[in-house]
Amino acid sequence: MSVKNSRLDTIKMIISSQEISNQEELLQALSKEGFKLTQATLSRDLKQLKVAKAASNSGKSVYVLPNNAMYKRVKEHRPVREMMLNNGFISLRFSGNIGVIRTRPGYASSIAYDIDNANIPVIIGTIAGDDTIMIVVEEGALREEVKEALSEIIPV
Repeated sequence: MSVKNSRLDTIKMIISSQEISNQEELLQALSKEGFKLTQATLSRDLKQLKVAKAASNSGKSVYVLPNNAMYKRVKEHRPVREMMLNNGFISLRFSGNIGVIRTRPGYASSIAYDIDNANIPVIIGTIAGDDTIMIVVEEGALREEVKEALSEIIPV
């Protein structure tokens, strides 16, 4: 993987997992990950990634990625619930107390973040890659319970 692609992936992960309000904060976070770059390079990266700013749950203006359906503008009116579920989800499969969610590339970390922050009692936690999320399900939980809980986040 090229340095630029690695940097772009790191920017996506940082923006998906932290409330970043400005380029200086993002430059500092990138520095902690071993990337030294100028503000001009960062500006170009943000433009390439189509990063925007939006109000967070705390009311703070933060960077958001375009894959978050909540911040996309749509040309045709659709119910909000339908738009919220258009988040890159592809499939969900289980093996024992492990669930595997497949997503479109780049969507896994933001979906895993939403799952973790939903505080679903039957889900212990998640691990996300680029297009795959592993969910650890509470021992003895029924798959239908998990699907029902996840239906608020993804269209299972």
